[in-house]
Amino acid sequence: MAFELPQLKYAKDALEPHIDAKTMEIHHGKHHQGYTNKLNDAVDGTDLEGKTIENILNNLDMNNTAVRNNGGGFYNHRLFWEVMSPNGGGNPSGDLADAIKTSFGSFDAFKDKFSAAAKGQFGSGWAWLCVHEGGKLDVCGTPNQDNPLMPEVGCGGTPILGLDVWEHAYYLNYQNRRPDYVEAFFNVINWEEVSRRYAEGK
Repeated sequence: MAFELPQLKYAKDALEPHIDAKTMEIHHGKHHQGYTNKLNDAVDGTDLEGKTIENILNNLDMNNTAVRNNGGGFYNHRLFWEVMSPNGGGNPSGDLADAIKTSFGSFDAFKDKFSAAAKGQFGSGWAWLCVHEGGKLDVCGTPNQDNPLMPEVGCGGTPILGLDVWEHAYYLNYQNRRPDYVEAFFNVINWEEVSRRYAEGK
């Protein structure tokens, strides 16, 4: 079965003023749809057809740029929409909060490290919070549409939070002020969803 663009669980203007409706409309309806269409074209008639996106990325031939770029784009954006919520923000709680404290020292230390990964990513890419087997957390960044599921990206683990720092994710509202966009992202993080992913991935 072909990959399909996931529907948003909130209205396109629901994350305002942090992420504007026009950006959401273009980002979800044009960019993510484009990655979805091109991923389907790239796997059609190959031995990747019918496999889950996680299976494809875990076993990816990194020289297969069509699947690498579009499979990454499909997976990354699907996660991105789900880890945001109009009722987001604040601090995580429970096991995830404990793991953040254990892995980084404090929530503020995690926030600084994650923000630095997002702000410091040269050109296009992503910042990630990943969980490793046993529950240890790690922060890293990847270029373009690469992600921690792919072999040899220097990150590893299962991504449970991702921030898109491609210019198309923020330029209409923030122009070249990426640090302002990164700061605003913390107001919409769906910590309940991130906690669910942490419990599933540890």
